[in-house]
Amino acid sequence: MSDRAQRSVSTRASETALPAQELDGAVPPVPGRSESIFRRRFRKFRRIKRGYWSFLFITGAYLLSFALPYVMNSTAFLVRYEGRYYVPALTFYPASTFGQQAFGETDYRALRAQFEEAGGGNWVLLPPYPYGPNESMLDLPGTPPHAPSWEHLFGTDDRGRDVLVRLAYGFNISLTFALLVMLIADGIGIAVGAVLGYISGKLDLLGQRVIEIWSSLPFLYTIIIVSSIVVPVYVPGRIQVLQPSFWLLIAILSAFEWMGITYYIRGEFYREKAKDYVGAAIVTGVSETAIMFRHILPNALTPVISFAPFTIVANIGSLVALDFLGFGLPAPTPSWGELIGQGMENLTKWWLVFFPLGVLFLTLLLVVFIGEAVREAFDPKEYSRLR
Repeated sequence: MSDRAQRSVSTRASETALPAQELDGAVPPVPGRSESIFRRRFRKFRRIKRGYWSFLFITGAYLLSFALPYVMNSTAFLVRYEGRYYVPALTFYPASTFGQQAFGETDYRALRAQFEEAGGGNWVLLPPYPYGPNESMLDLPGTPPHAPSWEHLFGTDDRGRDVLVRLAYGFNISLTFALLVMLIADGIGIAVGAVLGYISGKLDLLGQRVIEIWSSLPFLYTIIIVSSIVVPVYVPGRIQVLQPSFWLLIAILSAFEWMGITYYIRGEFYREKAKDYVGAAIVTGVSETAIMFRHILPNALTPVISFAPFTIVANIGSLVALDFLGFGLPAPTPSWGELIGQGMENLTKWWLVFFPLGVLFLTLLLVVFIGEAVREAFDPKEYSRLR
């Protein structure tokens, strides 16, 4: 081959390879080493900046929310009193322990002010934001709700509780609730859809009819009816009413949410079980359970992963709606829906309307950005791009 022909072939090869590199946005893998499909999808997910940064922000905020008792709380970390050290973060101390003329729990903010005024080497170490989620600041001037100030950045609600603290704790509760409901419901839906799609036949026909009947029940109304049922429980000396709890609401929502993902998993199993690798596994004597959950299921999880962020949005919305209507978490649990309900009752108190709705909007917006990026990364069209 002549030098001109060799240069022509080399030029055409480089022109062919260049667009692929630009499209991937990264250096191609080393020749001779295969790259898993998960790594390719994750690389594509990272290129969608708004989804990737939203994922980092939401994940970081959620992990930090578990440290809220050490950042936003009215209980002191450490107290030095008359030469002795006390750890209220680990042990309860009544007010009389530190010489306060009161009964019950110690007011550590007042104790700190008392020690600073008196001197003598006594001191109190409080969290950076020394207010608890269920603490009513009734000693503030005027009547609650109080407007935002340097002491209470988002103001207080109609019971004198700090809005910023309740929003922060409500973020942890809402996201934990949404994740647990998603995991339980998707686990049930995957198992049912896998069985129906793999075994098929009469079992599939019967299972589909049962799912259709169950899904025809009015979702929100049924949850309201069940969660509004109060059960009287006898406690020695009195009758106590048992209200719906965090785990009861998770169980109720999971019982109605598992059906949606079942259809997708069933369809994926119908498609995958007709492929050659399933036939090869059957010929080699692999059990049906192993074929379903070790071979087919990893190839059928694309809809589950793609819908996961949008499922979280729906679960948060369901909890906020139930709390807003008064059928959600029992008082005094920090709740976004309860704060939004206060805002509706106090429209002239702008901080009770703006801050709860703003935090809810921002959280759902970031989760939707994550969902868009995940859906795009798992898109079977290899060269599609979200713009």
